[in-house]
Amino acid sequence: MIDNRLKKERFRDNREVRKSESGKREVQNGKDRSREPGKRSSQCPVSHKCGGCQLLDMPYEKQLGQKQKQLEKLLKPFCSVAPIIGMENPYHYRNKVHAVFDHDRKGNPISGVYEANSHRVVPVESCLIEDQKADEIIGTIRGMLKSFKIRTYDEDTGYGLLRHVLIRRGYVTGEIMVVLVTASPVFPSKNNFVKALREKHSEITTVIQNVNGRVTSMVLGDKEHVLYGKGYIEDILCGFRFRISSRSFYQVNPVQTEVLYKKAIEAAGLTGKERVIDAYCGIGTIGIVASKQAKEVIGVELNREAVRDAVENARINGIKNARFFCNDAGKFMVNMAENGEHVDVVFMDPPRSGSTEEFIDSVARMRPERVVYVSCGPETLARDLGDFRKKGYEAKKGWGVDLFPWTGHSEVVVLLQRKG
Repeated sequence: MIDNRLKKERFRDNREVRKSESGKREVQNGKDRSREPGKRSSQCPVSHKCGGCQLLDMPYEKQLGQKQKQLEKLLKPFCSVAPIIGMENPYHYRNKVHAVFDHDRKGNPISGVYEANSHRVVPVESCLIEDQKADEIIGTIRGMLKSFKIRTYDEDTGYGLLRHVLIRRGYVTGEIMVVLVTASPVFPSKNNFVKALREKHSEITTVIQNVNGRVTSMVLGDKEHVLYGKGYIEDILCGFRFRISSRSFYQVNPVQTEVLYKKAIEAAGLTGKERVIDAYCGIGTIGIVASKQAKEVIGVELNREAVRDAVENARINGIKNARFFCNDAGKFMVNMAENGEHVDVVFMDPPRSGSTEEFIDSVARMRPERVVYVSCGPETLARDLGDFRKKGYEAKKGWGVDLFPWTGHSEVVVLLQRKG
């Protein structure tokens, strides 16, 4: 079963636009120098069909200003918002790339993204905001299909093998994972296919076959087979090494994620004496980064595979004061409250749909001094801040971080303090 963390990542995965290298614009210190204001962007030939980069025609500085106003409007009833933190170079930042595979009317394989509000595939070559090496590998895979007699999957007939390709790349380590999502576990000549792919891209460190035979909008199925390598990649974030599996949640913009996590931990005001909960912890990133400044960290996450990664991540980083549990965050906190357990700080990073009344009630029952809310959905954040206020928690300040340039989305950190 795909859990809320993966749903969160899926909602974050906007259908971003792809473009040729010759169309890349120059960015200096976060400012768009390529064209005069008011002219329509010509840098992406499929932007009107894809719909992923809603702000593609807007200079980057203006994007940041618009996002700042949105955050201020949403959070005005609760707290002030510091100036949003943008990127110096807001291009090719995504370390996770997903391509849908299909075929044209002549039967030729194509790959790209679904057209906005449809299941029609828009053929694309490269993307303004995706990792360039990942786009290159996807193009290579597309070009290999005919010689290996591999048919792309047809959603209407249910015939064909290859449905999707998912690529994750470690920003610091350079390790690359290729996930081939197939409709059937039977993959003819898979060893030769992987060998030929690696001959063209020796930088690939692991290849996985994910089997998804269901009629579903979910990209990944439940069954996987490692075809090459160790079945995961590792990356370094905030000085810590993290193991990342195909289905584990990991922020897609590593540069801005470091900014986001450092701001969240700074807001928590840790002194080394606190007992901390990292709710919706994923592979343990926030909790492990915070562990050096806390007495104890307890992480809770519903995705079993992510919890395994979190436990392993604590081990490889030599973290002794962090424990991770597989459970629903709200139910886990309710149990802790019923057992009379106390925590000092709660970090929470829920999916875009926000938190739940059950979770917020459990936080209030445990009476932590501070709650640090990391949100990718400012609208649901505002709703949850209202519920926290009813439970005796006051939002003190918000900090916006632009994790998704050229789209309408942004992340925000809010510090909440218990009244009295």
